[in-house]
Amino acid sequence: MNRTAQPILEVNGLGMNFGGLRALDSVDLDVGKEEIVALIGPNGAGKTTFFNCITGLYTPTDGDIIILPPGKKRERINGVKPNLVTRRGLSRTFQNIRLFPNMTVLENVMIGRHCRTTTGIAGAIFRGRSTRREEKEIVDYSYTILENIGLEKSVNEFAKNLPYGEQRRLEIARALATEPFLLLLDEPAAGMNPQETEELDELIRKIRDEQEISILLIEHDMKLVMSLSDRIFVVDYGKKIAQGTPDEIKSNPVVIKAYLGEEIDA
Repeated sequence: MNRTAQPILEVNGLGMNFGGLRALDSVDLDVGKEEIVALIGPNGAGKTTFFNCITGLYTPTDGDIIILPPGKKRERINGVKPNLVTRRGLSRTFQNIRLFPNMTVLENVMIGRHCRTTTGIAGAIFRGRSTRREEKEIVDYSYTILENIGLEKSVNEFAKNLPYGEQRRLEIARALATEPFLLLLDEPAAGMNPQETEELDELIRKIRDEQEISILLIEHDMKLVMSLSDRIFVVDYGKKIAQGTPDEIKSNPVVIKAYLGEEIDA
């Protein structure tokens, strides 16, 4: 289902230079409320650079990144620091797993709540009633996320001891703990076996349908992309070369040429 009537992210003319290299060149992209959008392209096309611009790790050279959070005013977030981007409702995972391996599953999710807490240094030291109440709320909220994502049985397990697919799910759980309106997933199926990928497909749909969260993902698994996406944007050498529905993208000769014969059929 295409849900683009109410945009929550608008990226216009995004450009990023690294010295003499033009990594992104006037890229436009938008995401609608409760929509699943994929950003695809060959290796080195600029996909992760795009994510890094959106989430504040890079300040783009030119263009505009506009967010329109439900119920709030539109805002340009170019150059906003990553922690403040997260606080505004954009949360992401990374291509390479970035869990805290020697912390428990629950503790990893609790860290994601940091941007929504109010306890300062004094509260942490003196541990008054409000601090203790907030700590309990963090634990309860984090455990509920683990239940929704299917990891509640591993709540006290060290993150490093989880199977690979569950570590990926834990990263998503931690991102959800920040209460995003837009979840950005950077190759969430990387390294997964077919069963884990199918479960990921179900999980992403569940997040969108039950929590009304929009999702923007980078992914090389074309079967997953074609199954999940409402719309797909394609980049090559830093430029957008196509956009459309999965059916439109599968049959687009420009996209097929960009992939140089790579399988793009579902």
